[in-house]
Amino acid sequence: FPITILQNGVKMTTEPPKGLKNNLANSYNLDPISDPKFFGTCDKGEELKRMTYALTFFHALIQERRSFGPVGWNIAYGFNDSDLRISVQQLHMFLNYKGEIPYK
Repeated sequence: FPITILQNGVKMTTEPPKGLKNNLANSYNLDPISDPKFFGTCDKGEELKRMTYALTFFHALIQERRSFGPVGWNIAYGFNDSDLRISVQQLHMFLNYKGEIPYK
């Protein structure tokens, strides 16, 4: 884009919601987690639900902790919504592929 358009254009960003509860709710509204078919297509649906909750909680915790800056983390890492999406999809594929779940 030309520089003048970028300088004069409206810039928009999205920030994660404040608080763990709001962040969890926002995570469950993301695709593919919000799609009921996503959980139905997995061979181990109950385990997928539990592990998805753990991933979304971890995501919300990282998003909330990031607001503390250097006190929160030594090295800043943005575990954003796209990272959560791919993690949940990888979890889905792993559970369908793997016969036994290693944590049991």
